[in-house]
Amino acid sequence: MNLLRITLAVIFATTPGVSSAQEVSPCATCTQAYRLECQTIYEERQATCYRPVTETVYETRKVTRQVPVTETKQMERHFTVMRPVTETSMREERYCVQRQVFETQYRDESYDQVRNVVETSYRDECFTVQRPVVETSERTEFFTVQRPVCETVMRPVTRTVMSPVTTMQQQVVDQGALVNQVTVTPGSRSWPRLTWMSRQTTVDPVTGMAQTVRPGLAWVQNETPPQQQVQQVWKPNPVVVQTPVTSFMPQQVVEQVPTQVTRMVAEQHSRKVPVQTVRMVSEQQTRRVPVQTTRQVVERIERKVPVQVCRMVTEQKVRQVPVTTCRMVAEKRIEPVEIKVCRLVDQTEEIQVPRTVTRMEPVTYTYRVPRTVMVRKPVEEVGCPTCG
Repeated sequence: MNLLRITLAVIFATTPGVSSAQEVSPCATCTQAYRLECQTIYEERQATCYRPVTETVYETRKVTRQVPVTETKQMERHFTVMRPVTETSMREERYCVQRQVFETQYRDESYDQVRNVVETSYRDECFTVQRPVVETSERTEFFTVQRPVCETVMRPVTRTVMSPVTTMQQQVVDQGALVNQVTVTPGSRSWPRLTWMSRQTTVDPVTGMAQTVRPGLAWVQNETPPQQQVQQVWKPNPVVVQTPVTSFMPQQVVEQVPTQVTRMVAEQHSRKVPVQTVRMVSEQQTRRVPVQTTRQVVERIERKVPVQVCRMVTEQKVRQVPVTTCRMVAEKRIEPVEIKVCRLVDQTEEIQVPRTVTRMEPVTYTYRVPRTVMVRKPVEEVGCPTCG
């Protein structure tokens, strides 16, 4: 900061008569004008610092641990077995049997039958008959006839016409796709069980020192590893689509339609019409009429129906029935048995114990220091009105 002040004082001392913004020469001489500008200059400097570097060093140590050794011994086991012995004997068994005996009997099912006997006789019957007598005469009949006259008349007819109109309609369409997605099924844990754990050497995460765990029985819980499965999942992608929709709009149209109109014109006519007159004349007639008389006659019809009768007869029979008897007999047996004996044996091993070592490593880096300098720059000349 002091160097900057000294530099500015020297510059202002060497250039008297120049202002802080712009220097202008008098019109008598018309010399070049200058202005001062501040410019920043960066100087590069180097510095050295130290950074910690951590390294892992392995030390060899001898460790003695007890290893279980299993030995097999042969022994004999004495035990008693109950063996079943089956004996079969015969015994007599008496039982009764119902046997069917069929007998034929005749049952009287005679019945009376009523029969109708028809007898025919004749009798005289007198009756009166009306006989028609037809007489024909003529008479004059006047009638009016309606004659159709056809005329063509134009009449306006309004009808509705469906005109097609196409419009654009926005619809959201799902243009998604199937994407593979990985799902992780966590492993299952088994129930804790008692297992023999050998001597283990672990590192204390707090102090970083190696510590030895004595062998012995411990509760161990096994865990199956998680399983990864790839499933296809639908990933929606809604997209707005312009869809042309054609609809029919009703439109009224008036047309001139030729129409046939028929009107009736009345005309007077006459004709001769024959008229038949019918009159009835009575006549007396006689005829023979057959008369049927029905009388009932009773007849006896004999009928014998055979009927089978079943009766049960008891019979006594004897049969031999096998009887099986099971008794238990004790037997002594000898069975060889293998017994496994576990004993501990001392075993010496060399292990690598990790140890962390930290050292300081020098690092050289370059940095820039800004410095402000005042620079004189010429100013463009402007025409003076005095010197022209």
